[in-house]
Amino acid sequence: METAKWLTIPELIDQSAHENGNLEALVDGDVQWSFNELKNQIYKAAKAFIETGIKVGDRIGIWAPNSWEWVIAALGVHVAGGVLVPINTRFKGKEASYVLTKANVKLLFTVTDFLETNYVALLQGTEAETQLKEIVVLRGNSDEKTIPFSEFLTRGSGRKDEEVQDRSKQISGDDLCHIMFTSGTTGAPKGAMLKHSAIVRGYNDWADIIGLQKQDRYLIVNPFFHSFGLNAGILACLMKGACMLPHPVFDVQQVMERVPKDKITMLPGPPAIYQTILNHPQLETFDMSTLRLAVTGAAAIPVEMIIQMRERLGFENIVTGYGLTEGSGLATMCRHDDDPETIAKTSGRAMPGMEVKVVDNEGQEIERGKPGEIIVKGYNIMVGYLNDPKQTSQTVNADGWLQTGDIGIMDAEGNIAITDRKKDMYINGGFNVYPAEVESALLEHPHIGQVSIVGTPDKRMGEVGYAFIVPAAGETPDADQIMAWCRQEMANYKCPREIEFVENLPLNASGKVLKYELRERAANIRNQA
Repeated sequence: METAKWLTIPELIDQSAHENGNLEALVDGDVQWSFNELKNQIYKAAKAFIETGIKVGDRIGIWAPNSWEWVIAALGVHVAGGVLVPINTRFKGKEASYVLTKANVKLLFTVTDFLETNYVALLQGTEAETQLKEIVVLRGNSDEKTIPFSEFLTRGSGRKDEEVQDRSKQISGDDLCHIMFTSGTTGAPKGAMLKHSAIVRGYNDWADIIGLQKQDRYLIVNPFFHSFGLNAGILACLMKGACMLPHPVFDVQQVMERVPKDKITMLPGPPAIYQTILNHPQLETFDMSTLRLAVTGAAAIPVEMIIQMRERLGFENIVTGYGLTEGSGLATMCRHDDDPETIAKTSGRAMPGMEVKVVDNEGQEIERGKPGEIIVKGYNIMVGYLNDPKQTSQTVNADGWLQTGDIGIMDAEGNIAITDRKKDMYINGGFNVYPAEVESALLEHPHIGQVSIVGTPDKRMGEVGYAFIVPAAGETPDADQIMAWCRQEMANYKCPREIEFVENLPLNASGKVLKYELRERAANIRNQA
């Protein structure tokens, strides 16, 4: 495996332009840029950041769907020495405001017209609105309170490339590149602080393992705000000279049409993407022959699906993996020459430079084939949670092991099979949902006295939320009204799909809710439906 030639993202950008020059780097609608042209655009953004007064270490937020503008803004942040704070496009105003405020973001890049949503309007009346010094609109209409991205980019036109290079030389591999927020079981999202050297080393190995090559055409359907879209998408393409094609909203029909039209060779995503394509009634009418690489995970995968992906979709390399935001999104990966059973039923083995163990409640490693908590150690582990040393020490122990809270079994070859989620977490449509966070929000509703959320299996979404609600004294809540309220207050994937009103919640001797009982009950009710 080739060692990374760079310690920082700015070094990667320069090296990529030097090595790949006039090869196609980014295609998005009318935009078709070579690696040289991409670097010029990134430098233009970096000059604008410097002119704006951004210093090394300042935090910049991006709250927008995948687009060429996202790429330029994000990489411009890195070259100017800033720290990128990506924000989930499904967040509502209050959720985004929390992240922006917590990270002390001064400059936000967003959109006003994504899925009929004006993100600037969502921030009105929030704490973040008063904290932000400027909002730049990547796409959509701007008003007197915002400026369009095109205007922002012209701001640094008087500055020279040498100024950008001088700035990027001030950045070391130990400096922060991203603060990626992950929801925690305590309810509020926590910002994992990640550094340049870990990200560029880890994703260079990642790209080698999957077999990404020069001039591969990579349809990035994974959102850029997520490690999979940003690091395994944008940065991996720069590392290997592949062409990135951003895709803003996953739609099976659109993706299937884009494969032959754009000659896509790399298509990542959760298992549901491939399952839906394989089940498409008109699959045979689409030419999928260019497809070469697939990377998946985050859900159970039928072995037959891996076989069908090879035989019917023509994938040469199919890889599954496992990682957490706190570990730079990396931990274990299958290798593309593993058998279908290993790829489908495990998340592979430790990546180079990382250690993975399965331990008991006392932290002692247990024998292979028995379930325990997965712990991870290596250069990839976060610097810590932003402004939260207590949570950091609870998550990363004194010996540097990241305690994932995930239960898994390790086989004789070191492959990990995840058997249970973090204590209560469930995955809805590829997004982690932490019940404590949703419960905390629901308790703000005046008609709710107590609430407990559990994940329950769903054929389409993997898992959905099921809410058990004890009404507030003297209140008779309405399920439809509560559902509508949830959709206003939180991202759609966090909203429970079903509500059951109960007189009380089952508790253990110490007063904790017996979630396993509720999970069984919810599953039984849904099975009978």
